[in-house]
Amino acid sequence: MTRTDVLDREVARTMSALSAAAKKGLGDPALAELVMIRASQINHCAFCLDLHLRRAHENGESEDRIRLLNAWEETEGLYSERERAALALTEAVTVLTDGFVPDTVYERSAAHFDEAELAHLTGLIAVINGWNRLMVPRRIPPGGPMP
Repeated sequence: MTRTDVLDREVARTMSALSAAAKKGLGDPALAELVMIRASQINHCAFCLDLHLRRAHENGESEDRIRLLNAWEETEGLYSERERAALALTEAVTVLTDGFVPDTVYERSAAHFDEAELAHLTGLIAVINGWNRLMVPRRIPPGGPMP
């Protein structure tokens, strides 16, 4: 069942602006798409997965890196240490079942990102999780209308 209730336009504009700011401050569009895909995989957000997989392909991301993203920890050499640190942080922030991001995960990211980049990366993870939480309950299908 698709729920077609309209997402408030002001909320959508604000979320879009936050997403754009986080991406810009991170400065790495390929990494941003990997982060958004990984969070959307965890959250089972078909709409966001479809959107960000498409964007990753459009930006030249390799099929191997996209296809194996769900198992990034087991793929030596496919992702840089910086990307692996960002993906570990993405998973820790997305799944807060223990209530905290482990210090080792945060420190790993801090070793690869300066303070501003780390703030933008964390913001990007927060915003994609927000988008997932807006889209999943509404059951917006892949390719469905943009809010």
